[in-house]
Amino acid sequence: MALEMRDRCERCETAELPLDAPARICSYECTFCMACSEAMRDICPNCGGELVPRPRRR
Repeated sequence: MALEMRDRCERCETAELPLDAPARICSYECTFCMACSEAMRDICPNCGGELVPRPRRR
């Protein structure tokens, strides 16, 4: 089972997040741009889980 690599921030919805862009995800694959993640102190607003760096695909 592979991660769903979403291409938009779930908070601001305007940030394009290409597969090689830095982003943060939680264990449910909620995806946020770096600016939004920092504003939320790396806590997912959907599940309360920790936001960690999203792995990058080549």
